[in-house]
Amino acid sequence: MTFTYNEPTIFAEYALDVIHDAHKAGLFANFVTNGYMTPEAVAVLGPNLDAVSVDFKGSGEAGFLRKYVAAKGPDPIFDSAVALKRMGSHVEITDLIVPEVGESVEATQTLARFVREKLGPETPFHLLRFHPDYHMMEFPETPVATLEKLHRVVKAEGLDFVYLGNVWGHPLEHTYCPGCGAVVVRRLGFTIQSWRLDKENCCRKCGRKIPIVGSLPENYEPTFATPIP
Repeated sequence: MTFTYNEPTIFAEYALDVIHDAHKAGLFANFVTNGYMTPEAVAVLGPNLDAVSVDFKGSGEAGFLRKYVAAKGPDPIFDSAVALKRMGSHVEITDLIVPEVGESVEATQTLARFVREKLGPETPFHLLRFHPDYHMMEFPETPVATLEKLHRVVKAEGLDFVYLGNVWGHPLEHTYCPGCGAVVVRRLGFTIQSWRLDKENCCRKCGRKIPIVGSLPENYEPTFATPIP
């Protein structure tokens, strides 16, 4: 049960009611959030969330956040991510890369270093392609080459699981084993195409444990979706 669109923190009371019912039904409860929470909100929500995707924009660079997100800076987001991790939530990081104004190599390095040091090198890190919409029509789609460059930057900071998002069919959608480099989960957009993990979620090639919770049934049939142009 995932809460997103709009920021779920603004309807926290309703979300908590649903989360309690979801847990009773044996479901996980997840937030997709901008992470800009008060400590009080984190204290109430954190113990109830199984996972959170914390969405940065422009790598959390302070000038970008002030101008385009109406946030003073990234510190409250950093604090929320660390606190949620300590409370037991699985934390993933997404970073929307906006061409021309939100594609700083230095800011991406800073964010990746924070993730490695405070959340751990196994934390999934997603670099998302921007597309012009609504109030930001003046910028083009993020070039794939820019995302690939920043992917190398993030990997160089020591993170094990770095992905490109909103680029269907790209090889960096897949999960690669940090031990041997084999593809252990092959994806196309929002679908899983192949699952190469054993019953303990270890790489079938080298035996390295992959920090994934859950599994797929043995009779799983992939859905071959057509990428949206």
